[in-house]
Amino acid sequence: MQRDASGIVQTSRSKRGSKEKGKAKITGKTDPQGWLESGARQDDSRRPDAPAAKDTLTVPPCAVTAYQPRRAPRHETVRLRGLQTHLTRWGPPLSAASPPVFLLHGFLDTSDTFQFLVDAFDRDRPLIALDWRGFGRSEWPQDGYWFPDYIADLDALLDVFCPNEPVRLVGHSMGGNVAGLYAGARPERVRSLVNLEGFGLPRVAYDRAPKRMAEWLGQLRAIPELKSYESFEQLAQVIRKRYPRVSPERARFIAQSWAREEADGRVHLLGDPRHKRVNPVLYRRDEAESFWRQIAAPVLMLFGEHSEFARQLGEDGTEQAFRAMIANIRTLTIPGTGHMMHLECPDIVAPLIERFLQEH
Repeated sequence: MQRDASGIVQTSRSKRGSKEKGKAKITGKTDPQGWLESGARQDDSRRPDAPAAKDTLTVPPCAVTAYQPRRAPRHETVRLRGLQTHLTRWGPPLSAASPPVFLLHGFLDTSDTFQFLVDAFDRDRPLIALDWRGFGRSEWPQDGYWFPDYIADLDALLDVFCPNEPVRLVGHSMGGNVAGLYAGARPERVRSLVNLEGFGLPRVAYDRAPKRMAEWLGQLRAIPELKSYESFEQLAQVIRKRYPRVSPERARFIAQSWAREEADGRVHLLGDPRHKRVNPVLYRRDEAESFWRQIAAPVLMLFGEHSEFARQLGEDGTEQAFRAMIANIRTLTIPGTGHMMHLECPDIVAPLIERFLQEH
């Protein structure tokens, strides 16, 4: 499957809420179950021309205080399908009464940056996040990257920790796409799924296939390079420029999670630069949708109000489209956030996830 700078591109579409006196003002239909009290907006159509409803809800803006970790991470390595895979874990030991929740990061991200979300959870529970192959501190495969391998790696990870029980998955961006495809392929293995902007890619005309293959063949002639930076501070500034809703303190933490200082004295991004190559196989959205229709687990899908991928999918990216495909799905829009909602406003996103996990 095709990836861009954010992996499998996830898009959303929503109307912008107004801001008044430091508070986010949300318009949308009332929510009889009270989900909107956490600051999310439910929108049945997500169409740009949809009329605004009369009901309003005011919530405080996301907190941007200095980052202070509440829960200490633990790091370990497990061998999955022949590759050393780095894990970040939080919370108490696994038990029958306290099964884990698996956190799946997006393209060019790492497991470490779930720290903000973990710290914002109220309940202390076992949490397991992996660095996907070729990202973070996980091993690089010799033969390149094919999207089905991520699905197989997830299957192998679940066999290690929960071989006999359906699991709860939380995936962002590319991780949300992996989780959605896996939940359709192995519906009996998934108890519930939280998908943060894992919406797939736009449809692609098949006549682009020859040009794409030629581009990929040309890229094989050289090894691409990832950018390096003078310091972690410089990288943090780049992160803030790209994601201005991330606080300076969190941006510094993200920079240290995404990169390391090497012998040349520069800060280099973690990850295999071969991820920059195009995929020679065109994305087949109809195929992805066939997986989503097979999902049996309850699904919570969260959209960022200001997601930078907001309009790329057109009608395919509406909440109405996903509700037509997935039988047991709840869709909500998080005000004041973009695509990286778990980094920007974890204090709003975490309660929504936690409540859903408690119910499912």
